[in-house]
Amino acid sequence: MNASLHNKNIILGVCGGIAAYKSADLVRRLQDAGAQVRVIMTSAAMEFITPLTFQALSGYPVHTDLLDTEAEAAMGHIELARWADLVLIAPATANSLARLASGRADDLLCAVCLASKAKIAVAPAMNHVMWSADTTQNNLHSLSESGVEIFGPDAGLQACGEVGEGRLLDTEQLVHACSNLFSRGLLQGLKIMITAGPTFEPIDPVRYIGNRSSGRMGFAIAEAAIEQGAIVSLIAGPVHLTTPQHCQRTDVETALQMHQAVMSQIAEQDVFIATAAVADYRPHQVQLQKIKKTTDKLNISLSPNPDILKEVAALSKPPFTLGFAAETENVKDHALLKLKNKKLNMIAANRVAHMVTTHEESQTKQDSGFNSEYNALQVLWKDGELILEHARKTQLARQLLTILANRYYEKTST
Repeated sequence: MNASLHNKNIILGVCGGIAAYKSADLVRRLQDAGAQVRVIMTSAAMEFITPLTFQALSGYPVHTDLLDTEAEAAMGHIELARWADLVLIAPATANSLARLASGRADDLLCAVCLASKAKIAVAPAMNHVMWSADTTQNNLHSLSESGVEIFGPDAGLQACGEVGEGRLLDTEQLVHACSNLFSRGLLQGLKIMITAGPTFEPIDPVRYIGNRSSGRMGFAIAEAAIEQGAIVSLIAGPVHLTTPQHCQRTDVETALQMHQAVMSQIAEQDVFIATAAVADYRPHQVQLQKIKKTTDKLNISLSPNPDILKEVAALSKPPFTLGFAAETENVKDHALLKLKNKKLNMIAANRVAHMVTTHEESQTKQDSGFNSEYNALQVLWKDGELILEHARKTQLARQLLTILANRYYEKTST
C-alpha cells in the first residue's frame, strides 16, 4: 500500500481514448492506497466508457458539465478545484494536452486544472506517431515548465496494431507515481484514536452534570494528525465543531457511551490520545421526569464512571497512550502522579485558570484552556519534559504531535 496517499483528495480526469477502460481499475487502486477519488469525464471519454461505471466504482456522482446547476452556486469547477490535492488526467490524449498547454477553460476538466492550486499530473496515451509529433512534444514541454508532472508513457503494442511509445502506464505504476508526489508525514499510516470534548451526565430529562471543555484541543490534534498522514478516529462528546476532513467521527454524550465507543475500536489503534474531559462521576439514578424546584435541599447520589484512559493503558497490548491533565494548581505534580498511576507513555498538562490578570496583559495574551483558542502545555514522560509556550491550539497540536512521533518511534524501535 502507498501510505502517502492516505487522506489525499484526487480528481481523476478521464479523456477520450481507448485507454479510458484502464481508468476504471485506476479508481479502485487509488482508493486501495487510501485516497478519496472523484471523477471528471470529458464528452469524448463518455463515448468509450459510461459515467455509471465510474460512479459505481468511486461511490460518487461523476462530473461532466462545466456549468452544473446542481453544484454550489453553479460553480462546480471552483468547488472541485478547492477540494483536490491532486488532479490526475489518465488517459491524457494529444487533444487534452494541447488544450491544457494553451490554457483553455471551456470544459470542466480544463477549468478545474486552471482554477486549482493542487498538484497536476498527466498520463499520456495515444498513437506513437501522435506522441512523437513536434506539436505534442512542445505541449508537453510547456506543461512541464509550468509544473505539471508527466507520467509515462509506456512502449509496446498499441490498440491500432502498431508498436511504439504511447501506451498508458499500468495502474500500479500510476498509483506509485502519485504516491511519490507527496511526502510521508511523521505519523504516516498510523491509526490514532482521539477523544475530545466534555461528557454530559443526565440528572433528569433536562439537566446534566457537565464541564467547560469545548473540544477545540482534541479537534486541533485530529487535524494535525491527519496532516501528518495518520488514520484518525475521533470520539467526540457534545461539541459544536466541524469534523476535520478524512476523519471518522463518533458522537457520544455520556462517559459510558464514550467508554463503549473507545473500547470497541481500541484493539486496532496504534496511538490513543485522551483529550476529552470525561466526567469522573454520574448520577446513580437518572430521574425519568424533570425534578421540580422546592425549598428543600437536593441531594444527588453519584457513582464513579470508568477511567477510560487507565483501562486503555492497562490492556495486554496497549497502544501508545497520551493523556491530558487540566489542573488549576500544582500542575506538574498532579500530571506526574497521573502519568505514573495510569502507566501512560506521555501526558500533556495545562492550567485551566485564566492567564490574563491585568488590562495590559490582555492586550497581548489570550485566555488559556477551556473555551479558548489558546493554550500552553507542559509535556511530560518518564525521563523528560518539554514546555510548549502559549500559542493557538492548532499550533500546539502540531508541536505536540512532533514530540509524540519521536517518543512513539523510540518506543516501538526498542
